[in-house]
Formats: sequence, C-alpha cells, structure tokens
Amino acid sequence: MSEKRCPNCGRRMKQQFIGLRHCKCGISWKKHQGYFIRTPDMVFALERRWVGNKRKQVSVIRYKTEIPGNSAKPTQGSLTK
Repeated sequence: MSEKRCPNCGRRMKQQFIGLRHCKCGISWKKHQGYFIRTPDMVFALERRWVGNKRKQVSVIRYKTEIPGNSAKPTQGSLTK
C-alpha cells in the first residue's frame, strides 16, 4: 500500500474510506480527484452504487445546504426511499 504524504506539511495522511484520506492541516486526497482543501460545509459519506454486476460502496462528498431560519430537525413524513 502506498503511503500518501500531505503536499502542504509532509505528514502521513489518515485513511477515512478507501480512496479518501485526510491530513490535520486541512488538505484531503480523493482517488480520481486528487488533492483539495476541505471546507466546513463538506460531508464525507459512503454511497452504494452498481459497478458492473456488483454493488460497491463509493466515497462521495456532499455539501451542507443551510437555509437561514430553517431548523435542522427533520419533519415527520419527510423521509423518502
């Protein structure tokens, strides 16, 4: 396994998911995307996708959408499949 080093500070990057690594200084690395700077509105998650005939978990980056005056509590019946 190759050891990823942070291009900013030179520390070893910690793996969160397969293909996604983070450094303490705020730099991250994602497979097929490369190095990028994390922002506070980023959320890292695993998503299940079909790759060929197999179902695999792929790391994705989502962004928080914050609307002023909107509470973070979900309302009843708002969940969808």
